[in-house]
Amino acid sequence: MFQTLDNFLKSWEYEAEATQSLLNNLTDESLKQEITSQNWTLGRIAWHTVAAIHIIASNTNLTFEAPTEDWPVPASAQFIADSYHQASDAFVQALKTQWIDNTLEERIDFLGQKMPNGSLLMFLILHQNHHRGQMTVLMRQAGLTVPGIYGPSKEEWVNYGMEAPKM
Repeated sequence: MFQTLDNFLKSWEYEAEATQSLLNNLTDESLKQEITSQNWTLGRIAWHTVAAIHIIASNTNLTFEAPTEDWPVPASAQFIADSYHQASDAFVQALKTQWIDNTLEERIDFLGQKMPNGSLLMFLILHQNHHRGQMTVLMRQAGLTVPGIYGPSKEEWVNYGMEAPKM
C-alpha cells in the first residue's frame, strides 16, 4: 500500500514509461497476435491496459478523461499508444489536484473487498505489470523487439558490451 502520493507518483512514472515503451513498439499487424483463439489478442490486452487506468480508478472519487471501455479494440497501434499516454497523464493530474496523502487511507469497495485507496493504487500498478508480461510474450511471437523493463531484453545486452544470456 502506498502511504504518500509522492511515493506512488514516483513508482507510476517508472511503470508508466515502461508500459509506454511496450505500446510504442506495437504495430497494427501485431495487434492481431494471439496465443489461441480462446484468449485475448495482443491488441485486446494493450487496449485493456489503457482502459484499466480509468476502469480501476473509477472505484474512487477521482475524475479525469480517459477511455472507459476496453472493447472494441482499436485497429491502430499508434492510437492505443497515444491513448495510454493521455490516460496516464490525466490520471496523474487528477491525483495531484484531487487527492492528498490522507486520501490514500480512505477505504473503498473494490471487487467485493474494502481496501484503502493506497492499496488500490498498488493493485493498478500490479495489474498493469501483469498485462505487460503477457504483451511481451505476444510481442516476441509477433516478431517485435521487446524493450527491457527491469533489466536488458535479449537485444539490449549488446548495449552494455555483453552477450545475451545463453538459451
